[in-house]
Amino acid sequence: MAEEKNIKGLGGWLILVGIGVVLSPLIIIAELVMLYLNIKILSALEIEINNPFLISILYGEIAVNTGLFFAWIFIAVLFFTKNKISPKYYISILLFTLVFIFVDALAVKLTLPNEHIFDAETIKETGYPLVICLIWIPYMLISKRVKATFVE
Repeated sequence: MAEEKNIKGLGGWLILVGIGVVLSPLIIIAELVMLYLNIKILSALEIEINNPFLISILYGEIAVNTGLFFAWIFIAVLFFTKNKISPKYYISILLFTLVFIFVDALAVKLTLPNEHIFDAETIKETGYPLVICLIWIPYMLISKRVKATFVE
């Protein structure tokens, strides 16, 4: 029982998860601002995007990232209130983000077949969430601290 008390709470490796939970909405806001600014720059330069699919992808990215922002806020509330459903939602958003990045890159490649979409930058952008998933999903599923902390 004493050992269980030592592992209960937002300590240990869960601190790193907490940092990620706090930083994720901020990163998404930065990405939304950059996406919005890129659209505005294209518009200001009067560069017309003639491909309706590309415009749909851009607005889809804005919509999904806005949804992800609110989802991360929700997960932060669950995480810091130590809600028992927090690990499941955390795992779900990690997987969704990984799939979304890959599907988004694939959609752009199908829309612009002559562009080099799967370059080093895209691989890095997809690789980072993959590494996050490979580390934190097993941790959230196996960790005794997670099981002892998220019980409310």
